[in-house]
Amino acid sequence: MTLAAAAFASGAAALQLQAELPAMAWLLALPMCAAVCYFQPRLAALFAFVIGLLWAAGAAHLRMADWLAPELEGRDLEVVGVVAGLPALSERAVRFEFELEASSEQRLPRKLLLAWYRSPWSEDGAALMEETVHPGERWLFTVRLRRPHGHVNPHGFDYEAWLLERSVGATGYVRTRGERKRLGTRNHVLDYVERVREAVRERFKTELGATPAAGILTALAVGDQRAISAEEWRLFNRTGVTHLMSISGLHVTLVSGLAAWLVSFGWRRVPPAVVRLPARKAAAAAAIAAALGYTLLAGFAVPAQRTFWMVSVVAAALWCGRVAAPARTLALALAVVVATDPWAPLAPGMWLSFGAVALIFYVATNEWRIAQWGRMQWAITVGLAPAALLLFGQISVAGPLANALAIPLVSVVITPIALAAVVFPLELLLQAAAWLVQWLLAFLEWCAALPGALWQQHTPPVWAVALAMAGAVWMLAPRGVPWRAGGLALMAPAFSLAPPTPARGEAWVTALDVGQGLAVLVRTANRALLYDAGPAYGPEADSGGRIVVPLLRATGVRSVDLLILSHEDIDHLGGALTLLESLEVHALASSLPRSHPLHSLALMPGRCAAGMAWDWDGVRFEFLHPPAGWETARRNNQSCVLRIAAGASSMLLTGDIERAAELSLLENKIAASDILLVPHHGSRTSSSSEFIAAVTPRWAIVPAGYRNRFGHPAREVLERYARAGIPVLRTDRDGAISVVLDGHAPRVSTERSRAPRYWRRTPPV
Repeated sequence: MTLAAAAFASGAAALQLQAELPAMAWLLALPMCAAVCYFQPRLAALFAFVIGLLWAAGAAHLRMADWLAPELEGRDLEVVGVVAGLPALSERAVRFEFELEASSEQRLPRKLLLAWYRSPWSEDGAALMEETVHPGERWLFTVRLRRPHGHVNPHGFDYEAWLLERSVGATGYVRTRGERKRLGTRNHVLDYVERVREAVRERFKTELGATPAAGILTALAVGDQRAISAEEWRLFNRTGVTHLMSISGLHVTLVSGLAAWLVSFGWRRVPPAVVRLPARKAAAAAAIAAALGYTLLAGFAVPAQRTFWMVSVVAAALWCGRVAAPARTLALALAVVVATDPWAPLAPGMWLSFGAVALIFYVATNEWRIAQWGRMQWAITVGLAPAALLLFGQISVAGPLANALAIPLVSVVITPIALAAVVFPLELLLQAAAWLVQWLLAFLEWCAALPGALWQQHTPPVWAVALAMAGAVWMLAPRGVPWRAGGLALMAPAFSLAPPTPARGEAWVTALDVGQGLAVLVRTANRALLYDAGPAYGPEADSGGRIVVPLLRATGVRSVDLLILSHEDIDHLGGALTLLESLEVHALASSLPRSHPLHSLALMPGRCAAGMAWDWDGVRFEFLHPPAGWETARRNNQSCVLRIAAGASSMLLTGDIERAAELSLLENKIAASDILLVPHHGSRTSSSSEFIAAVTPRWAIVPAGYRNRFGHPAREVLERYARAGIPVLRTDRDGAISVVLDGHAPRVSTERSRAPRYWRRTPPV
């Protein structure tokens, strides 16, 4: 049973690594595989693996069949549905899930993720939306939709997989000038739960104001983490307590355990009740009920659902009197979690949760309680360190110290008080919880300030992580196992193995998929250059923090030798502030005005100018534009144009230059380049036929956002490249595009083809 349950979960996990789904016809083999498992126990593990793979494939087929049809993208559509879950309010918009009931088209998905943007001419638009959009309300909207699509970058967050797991078939926005009409309310039981969650959120916000405690207590009570600021999340990451600041598996488990203990304690003291139902079974039922209630209070979010199923499996085993080896119970819980959510293996939280529980079982002894607690903390820190490196590229060294206080304080004191404040609307309870949160934050800030509080490094290869996990198990083995310290030798490669770097005379260039904007990373043997930093997505989100900095850290780049900001457009410098605050940037070259505030954050600010050239590790860099006197030109035409030459291959980075700048480059006899970063995202104001003929690239790369509002790249521009016989790659269609420049012909690859997944189908553009 244990091996078969683990094999089933492994089969579902294996499907999530596939580039294509098995044909639907293969699902007919499911009954046969189940029969073999039943009648041939010796083959159960093998066929359970196949069952898991086919089960996940069937779920994926059904879910992806509900995706928006390509021909409906970008059209005005009238939809009637219900606001599901808590809306998320920001400065610019309110975002919410929308469950469809009717539409002008019969082929729309059942669930949408919509944004209702504040009208630029209405100062109270955001407040108005907050007052009108509530959970359970039925609305008529005119919307524009697009298929699930996200940025695809090395070491980046997979937004498309996130949408797939949450059954979102399309994203879009409410049309400002279309229909917007409230039609009443739906009275589903989950709608009542969501209204309770909203009322709790608003009460906490009203009584505590815009304080860190308000956001944290809201997250602990009703699972809404959106009021926690980015600065606080950074503090939690640095101290390793992020898992505590939401309705996590630990909290659900503790609440269910407390309910089970209370019921068991009271049940045993009522003899008639014990005669009718053993206290053990009553406690198991109470555990399931408490876990379900807390999960509902969290909005039935996917991570909380996983813990609910884990608790339910253990409680059911207690009810049936079948609690055997912990490994069997854990494997069965894993199988149930994966059966209910085949995409759970994509979530780091699932593996960390099961890994932590497995480690606790592994090192559990009959020692004195304080010694037992310390041993478990040590086991979780050491045992999960390799996984943390693979998933996040960092380990909180201060984590054991921070968690030693934070876990009991948050789970045993603060969270119960927050839940009591939900049931009993007493301001005293909230104020007490808020005081404890403020005290905890002060302690975490002290922990974060300790020397070496956070270990950050490149992401190690998978084989090194697997070896490190084996080493951790060896180190944590029971007394009597010989040479336990030898586990350190197995863990060493994950921490000490240097990441791959270009050879001398070689340049690795990556045009990142940042949406409608530009960010290009150039690496030589010992240097790193970043050409533009991508766009800003909102007040607290930009491509610097979401894409550029994670990539640099994952690949072992600890500092940027030169940051080039081609010109003063938000889609090119929106991520620069986060980059400058997160990493050391030695020099800045740009065409920005001398009074621009970014100059004050750089160690060596300067301007790019035609004729400036330098060599790094055998690679030649040269600015071709702008020449002197172009400071008053159109902003796009002030873009820094950089040519990179490594051996016999070269690449031209052009920013947002238009025809006037292209003509200037032609007059100065621009050299041919193998790779051309298409000017101005493929705008019709750029890429003249004469410019294309002069550069004569082998490949053209268009950095553009998926279905962007500017229509980039323009059809006539693509036709010019096609007439010249030049293949075009696009970040909106191909994801990040990598180029290797050396003494041979340049080698080009795309992220969607390098790491194909069945949900990452090349989007129609």
